Amino acid sequence: MNTVKARVLLTTKEVASFLHVNEKMIYNLVQEKGLPATKVTGKWLFPKALVEEWLETHISGFRGSATSRSTDEGTLLLAGSDDPLFQQTISLFHSLHSPLTAFFANLGSMGGLNTLKRGQCHIATCHLLQEDAREYNFEFAARELNDTAVIMNFSRREQGLLIQPGNPKNIQTVADLAKPGITIANRPLGTGTRLLLDHEIAVSDIRSRDIDGYHNEVSRHVDAGLAVKTGKVDAAPAIRAVAGMLDLDFIPLRWERFDLLIDKRRFFDENIQIFLGLFHEKVFQELAGSYIGYDFTECGKILFPH
Repeated sequence: MNTVKARVLLTTKEVASFLHVNEKMIYNLVQEKGLPATKVTGKWLFPKALVEEWLETHISGFRGSATSRSTDEGTLLLAGSDDPLFQQTISLFHSLHSPLTAFFANLGSMGGLNTLKRGQCHIATCHLLQEDAREYNFEFAARELNDTAVIMNFSRREQGLLIQPGNPKNIQTVADLAKPGITIANRPLGTGTRLLLDHEIAVSDIRSRDIDGYHNEVSRHVDAGLAVKTGKVDAAPAIRAVAGMLDLDFIPLRWERFDLLIDKRRFFDENIQIFLGLFHEKVFQELAGSYIGYDFTECGKILFPH
């Protein structure tokens, strides 16, 4: 049985007061700056200790602790790439294993990798395309983490371009994004989706400066989809699952591997194993089956070390 120590959880209003910012700004800090938060019964909650640590890491020149945090207090820290199904998996974890709590910081793949490197999270979510344009994550983990992480697959996902229903601008390839009258929303630097788009641009006959909206960044796949759905832009790079969620058309680019990088020192922590064990439960498999654009053939498989 888990023994969970008491911890102070702040409401949105309380954390806004603590940080001396407008309450509406808190949602931006969660999505764009990785402010640790979780949603329980529809309400955002913020662990005060993690908010204080987040504040310290955003002080200029602060480097943070290099010591991995234990999960013994019932708090699981995750950071990295955004994925709608993974967010639902965290919610499933909460519903099945209360009072354990998982906090996710949406920092992009490189942000998650660096957070794991600093010992400030237990699990990083990554989908970083290697220079060989075939494999994912291994070279980045070896370079940044010195092979101190276990790499486990969560899913394969289909990446591509979200476009408006009926494809009114007749977008067929990445090169078409440079045509006059077409504008896009993009993902931030350090995200795997941005890395893939930059690769596709590099092997085409266009340049990023030719694309209207290339520097118009949104923080999540769903945000990219909403920008297309509302007509603010004509296209955006994202996963097929978002096209299914928002009834958008989709131009496929490639299937990618979406992995979890886990600190080897914490891999067998009970609460981490409880979280990873979800992947083999029927309730998760039913949830996963409700999304399009995923392949779970290797879900829960350890890819490194072999």
